[in-house]
Amino acid sequence: MQNSKRNKEIVKAVDKQKEYSLLEAIDVLKQVSKVKFIESLDCAIKLGVDPRHADQMIRGTVSLPHGTGKAVKVLVVAKGAKIQEALDAGADFAGFDDYLEKIRGGWADVDVIIATPDVMADLGKLGKVLGPKGLMPNPKSGTVTQDVTKAVKEVKAGKIEFRVEKTGIVHTSLGKINFESSKLEENAKAFLTTIVKMKPTSAKGQYVKSLFLSTTMGPGLRIKRDEVGI
Repeated sequence: MQNSKRNKEIVKAVDKQKEYSLLEAIDVLKQVSKVKFIESLDCAIKLGVDPRHADQMIRGTVSLPHGTGKAVKVLVVAKGAKIQEALDAGADFAGFDDYLEKIRGGWADVDVIIATPDVMADLGKLGKVLGPKGLMPNPKSGTVTQDVTKAVKEVKAGKIEFRVEKTGIVHTSLGKINFESSKLEENAKAFLTTIVKMKPTSAKGQYVKSLFLSTTMGPGLRIKRDEVGI
């Protein structure tokens, strides 16, 4: 009964044929969010790229102005004084041999792993474990660095990593639906502007093919492509 009532409300509130502005879509998604937990605002963007070509692999990071609303668990794999530096910066876990052993045993109760360059030879041996989980540190995303203080603080403050899938889609979360609408709009614009700046010179035709906002359990709303100059 409740599901049916909720679906009817969504059908009334949502125009599937319409292209929404970012702010309009956010307000509609807020209106129809009736579940018993705080949903995330998600963005899915279809790009006209072929990720099989290295020069069209869209991958990077962006610091969302208002964070993600999610408590991010961070592990720093490092040696010596860098371990305490990481903990002082706010890392949830930091160490070397003990955490390599835990990861080998299947432990992966973290959202992000940051590593110093000197440990990557050892950590790289765990690629088959960490790779499929999206946890392998990477210099391009800023998760392989000597400046662990900066890296930890950026991740904790709302820095997210994104990567295009084989199908040409980039999917990410832009915050919690209970954020102020203007803050969600600013987060969305920061992400989309970053994507647009990363257009490969080798990509032919239309770069941004479609753009949708949705919530964890809600409908997907098509966004106007000219919202951020795309």
